[in-house]
Amino acid sequence: MRRLGKVLHLSKSGNLLVRLEQYPVPIIGAQVCDYKLRSVGVVNNILGPVKTPYVSVKPASNVDGALVGRVLYQVEKD
Repeated sequence: MRRLGKVLHLSKSGNLLVRLEQYPVPIIGAQVCDYKLRSVGVVNNILGPVKTPYVSVKPASNVDGALVGRVLYQVEKD
């Protein structure tokens, strides 16, 4: 499990926007979870400048705007 960053807001299209805190940049399609290892969704897109990229996360059906301000993590596969 690797820390991605904090959720900044829920976009109009329903995706969560996360500011990436560390490299490497996750691959599109990578699983994303919260601190309790509950699935939040998958990485949908990488946006913004190279120095401070943002990650768009397509949320699972049971996720809403309550995650704004929370830290999300990438599930790393072995």
